[in-house]
Amino acid sequence: MSQMNQTFTAFEGQRRLAAGPLPEVALAVKRAGQSAEPIAIFCDGTGRALDLDLRGSDDEILARLPTTAPPGEAPELAPSEPRGRGRPKLGVVAREVTLLPRHWEWLNAQPGGASVALRKLVDEARRSSGDRDRQRAARDAAYHFMSAMAGNLPKFEEASRALFADDRRRFVSEIADWPPDIRDHVVTLAYSDHAD
Repeated sequence: MSQMNQTFTAFEGQRRLAAGPLPEVALAVKRAGQSAEPIAIFCDGTGRALDLDLRGSDDEILARLPTTAPPGEAPELAPSEPRGRGRPKLGVVAREVTLLPRHWEWLNAQPGGASVALRKLVDEARRSSGDRDRQRAARDAAYHFMSAMAGNLPKFEEASRALFADDRRRFVSEIADWPPDIRDHVVTLAYSDHAD
């Protein structure tokens, strides 16, 4: 997934500074300049902080930004050397998979061979568990963000337990006294994909 399709949020201390695509957020942080409060940029898809080099001109900053990330992962810096095997123009990348001999035998006996069979299995699993996977990813992103920004706040442990118990009412109650921007962002990360 392109980082252009992902959203990011920057915090200056406990206050939300900027949110949106990474290039916009990175430049907003640069324009904020030196601050007495620490500034952190988070990938909204994972809740994890990014470490960016914001030195130099806008063009230099944009050229150094991470370019891609698989869904649910923070973007990484673009590889500087050409990729090896696979079909990179189609987005196909070769990686190692370790299976038992009986698994390889079954995969190789499938129409199209092992690669086609694995892609079909993955697509079917994604279809059948999509909602559950999205809810887990949202909960994990909220927890990663909470750990970084609210780990020292009152009722963090209680809020974490409520989050993982999927008890939204108790979760919102436990974080009610947190700084508004942190509280609102963690609720957005945890429950934006859910129906009330």
